[in-house]
Amino acid sequence: MAAKQDSLICAYILDGHGGGREIWWPDVDGWKPEAGLLWLHLDHSAPKSQEWLRRFSGLDPLVVEALLADDTRPRCSEIADGMLIILRGVNLNPGADAEDMVAIRMWIDRGRIISTRHRHLKSIQDIRDQIAARHGPRGPGDFLVQVADRLTARMGPIIDEIEETLDTLQDELSRGGDDIGARLGLARGKAAQLRRYLAPQRDAITRLQTEQQDWLGDIHRAHLHEIADRVIRYVEDLDLVRERSSVLQDEMIHRLSMQMNKTMYLLSIVAGVVLPLALVADLLGMSVGGIPGAGTGGAFWIIVVLLALVAAGEIWLFRRLKWI
Repeated sequence: MAAKQDSLICAYILDGHGGGREIWWPDVDGWKPEAGLLWLHLDHSAPKSQEWLRRFSGLDPLVVEALLADDTRPRCSEIADGMLIILRGVNLNPGADAEDMVAIRMWIDRGRIISTRHRHLKSIQDIRDQIAARHGPRGPGDFLVQVADRLTARMGPIIDEIEETLDTLQDELSRGGDDIGARLGLARGKAAQLRRYLAPQRDAITRLQTEQQDWLGDIHRAHLHEIADRVIRYVEDLDLVRERSSVLQDEMIHRLSMQMNKTMYLLSIVAGVVLPLALVADLLGMSVGGIPGAGTGGAFWIIVVLLALVAAGEIWLFRRLKWI
């Protein structure tokens, strides 16, 4: 049990009928091809996993390094009688961001499946539950299809959530709201992170349909074709999210610009009214001789009335010129 917690997440010998027998390290070390299809699922960050893959797996060193790599992009490579396949799924772990996608690395040949990951993937737990219910994969091709299908199925709700967020932001903007910049940037960031891995995943799954492995039958290729179509649609949805986000951002910037221009225009009008009055007030406020009305008791109110008439005349002129 300590070995399981240290490196071996799970291991099964599949019976070819949807079920399987769960095993641990001693049975793994003693496995022979005639015993049945072996599925070994490892935590690639654990030292025992790294040691076993390098020393006892019998895999090509390039395959081993790919299974142990920390940062990977979705891809598939045919190597001799097997395939190296790397896919990604949304991160549904507690406290994690869904767009921080989790990688699963797989080596698949006729008699053995070796998969590695570091962070938990619910899609793998689904397959374990299916094996327990005797509805699991019957062979390597079934395993690949089931993993790809479950990874893809969990992407849909996340992309739908991003689209719903954009719908909400668009409604708020149409009602005059302008406090959407931060939420819009967050939605764009999520879409960009998802697309970063979904685009190569689309290419990898599309390529899988053309690989000539004898364990990959026509029915598996048909299922992979359907999965690839879904991934293509998700990529197109994310492209649309990017375009819609750009349109919303342009509209938001346009509205802010119009609001600023309107404010500046009003300030200019106010300045046009106030500046002549301020000029007169400055002239009359100079402490020099000869200021008109300096010795007249009612001069102040006369000046006030004259300034009010000047302001009214300016406003009338601005309206006549349709400036306001």
